[in-house]
Amino acid sequence: MTKVFTIALHEYWINVRRPDFIIFTSLVPLLGIVALIVSLFFGRQAGGAIVRMFDSGLDVTAVVDRSGEFTPILPRFEEEYVHYGDEAEARTALESGELQRVVVVPDTYRQEGEVTVVTEGSRFSGSGTSGLRAFFTAHLVEEIGDETLQARLIDPYDAQVEYIGEQAQASGGVAGEILSFIVPFLFGILLAVTIFVSSGYLVRSVAEEKSSRVIEIVLSSVTPQQLLAGKVIGLGALGLTQILVWIASAAGLSGGLVVLAGIMLPLLMRVEVFGLALVFYILGFGVYAVLIAAIGTLGSSFQESQQITGIFIFIAAIPMMLTGVIMTNPDAMVVRVLSWFPLTAPTTMMLRLPLADVPWFDVAGSILLLLVTIPVVVWLGAK
Repeated sequence: MTKVFTIALHEYWINVRRPDFIIFTSLVPLLGIVALIVSLFFGRQAGGAIVRMFDSGLDVTAVVDRSGEFTPILPRFEEEYVHYGDEAEARTALESGELQRVVVVPDTYRQEGEVTVVTEGSRFSGSGTSGLRAFFTAHLVEEIGDETLQARLIDPYDAQVEYIGEQAQASGGVAGEILSFIVPFLFGILLAVTIFVSSGYLVRSVAEEKSSRVIEIVLSSVTPQQLLAGKVIGLGALGLTQILVWIASAAGLSGGLVVLAGIMLPLLMRVEVFGLALVFYILGFGVYAVLIAAIGTLGSSFQESQQITGIFIFIAAIPMMLTGVIMTNPDAMVVRVLSWFPLTAPTTMMLRLPLADVPWFDVAGSILLLLVTIPVVVWLGAK
């Protein structure tokens, strides 16, 4: 174990001081700082332009009522709606900027329900249909004397959804359910990014030592298993360092720590989901790190090994491509098969856990499979 730790420490310190690593790691924080400076200088001007584009400063609607259904206008709408007896006069007021829109209600409205909305400006300004709907509904139910019934017709129900089952109740409602899915989903993305970043260091290190025949000298002092394990731990830690620097810089520049705290609080009610997602992330990274390091021993050059690595990175992303299927039916046969395949099990299980009560033998089986896969791949790679 001492030799493994020594190799890991050596690989980490040699590579962490490389100029290319320092430059690449600093790239995200530097881009974030540049974006922050640009937003400080130009954000206010851009925001003002957008406000001017979408907000004309008034919201008065002229109603040309030929049906008689909306005369007189109810008192609560008098500030935003005015009667015009003549459509041409209303259009003239619209063109002069006195109105936001003109609504023409024909005498066939009760039978056909069609109205004409005349507005000036771009399509983005819209026709204010949400406000019009409230205006029309309130006037149509005014004939009903019962105010309680009027309120129910305007707003038929306020649903309080009750979920059956421990999984849904523990999630803290719809918001908690969404958040409890987002975090494992982000773990899946983080796993794919970590694999992509770390794979380059692992493959390059093994391929360079193999091509320069340095590896033959090293193997005279340590076993192949110790060498491979040390490289995986050291260069894996290097990749994780890079990812953590990026996450910390992004969170610090965007105020993301507050957002992260808001996401984590609902998850405290479902510690098992977060905990298992972390377990699958660590095991998944271990499997791919060992596998990619072993691939470095197969290729005759760094470029050849990197091409082979791309295939396994694609396999790791397959569950992310099937997110729609997993969300719709997390216990489907194809999803369960992916949960039992070592290369897709980590991401698949991270996506399944917050969506359903995953059978315990699926969880235990996937973890056991990953634990067995790591030493097997180390042994095969050492050969």
